[in-house]
Amino acid sequence: MSFSALKRKTFTNAIRSLKLSTKYTRQFHASRTRQSFNACVIGAAGGIGQPLSMLLKYNPLVNKLSLFDIAPFTPGVAADIGHINTSGGVPCTGYGGAENILENMGKALADAHIVIIPAGVPRQPGMARDDLFNMNATIVADVAKKCSEVCPDAFYLVISNPVNSTVPIFAEVLKKHNTYDKKKLFGVTTLDVCRSKTFIAENQGWNVENVDCTVIGGHAGITILPLLSQVEGANFSKEDIEALTKRISFGGDEVVQAKAGAGSATLSMAHAAAVFTNMVLRAADGEEGIVECSFVDSNLVKDLPFFASPVKLNKDGVEDILPLPTMSDFEKECLSKMTPQLKTEIQKGVDWVAEQKEE
Repeated sequence: MSFSALKRKTFTNAIRSLKLSTKYTRQFHASRTRQSFNACVIGAAGGIGQPLSMLLKYNPLVNKLSLFDIAPFTPGVAADIGHINTSGGVPCTGYGGAENILENMGKALADAHIVIIPAGVPRQPGMARDDLFNMNATIVADVAKKCSEVCPDAFYLVISNPVNSTVPIFAEVLKKHNTYDKKKLFGVTTLDVCRSKTFIAENQGWNVENVDCTVIGGHAGITILPLLSQVEGANFSKEDIEALTKRISFGGDEVVQAKAGAGSATLSMAHAAAVFTNMVLRAADGEEGIVECSFVDSNLVKDLPFFASPVKLNKDGVEDILPLPTMSDFEKECLSKMTPQLKTEIQKGVDWVAEQKEE
């Protein structure tokens, strides 16, 4: 196989992994008219935002793509993506710059059906996720406020770290402005699922496309819990379970260290966010039976008002939060250990909003 042919094959497989291939578009009946959605990325010029925006350009359910970032070159990112020859000619517009930030954000959010939010400061070497809190809390709150004004009925997909706190912040701000719909707010934890599938496939010698793994809890360190006991057909030793759980839970650290100060998990996060966005849109388009893990408003675990677990999606967002399966003793212990930390991180976001004065 020639090098050019190999590149074409590799790219085609990557697109198929997002379930955005020709095969996906053909599964709709010819008599059915698909809906189309306007998507907006807030934080579109960053390490996650740029590849995420490009991947969204390929999504056949996206009718219009709007990008916002404080970076002045955001319109250039939109122009660059706009030159990609995807079918349907999805228009891509960018708004950016350090002046008139809220005004430009409002322009980007106008008519948005779904808003994906990777905005914020990325994690640096040696920086715990909790260290990001003070830097990113204000950013997320400003985005939530503007969303409540401009697109109160949109789906909101929060990527900004620390997710265990920023999702509650987003919710509390929406509540203040009487626009909170718990079915439409998601913390994107899909990267934890992607890592689980990748690492399990390596461990078991499987094709990664045949791997499925539920990941519950939160989206930081020990609050990330893969339910390895539920992986069908797997043969894990006790050592495998402990090692895989730790690697999945702290996979972000692995990337930060490997990049030696040059960044964090941006490309894999962009992929994961594009996958989850696609699933939300497919459900919004009327496809039934879609279940994805996400960090949502939940009463599944006592004392945890937000929790990541499998949720069934429909056209309105979260249709149902599925019950947890019977877990192993190891997983029960991990859940017990994570609960105090996750509770504290959720409450930190709630308290932060309560302490802010309205301008």
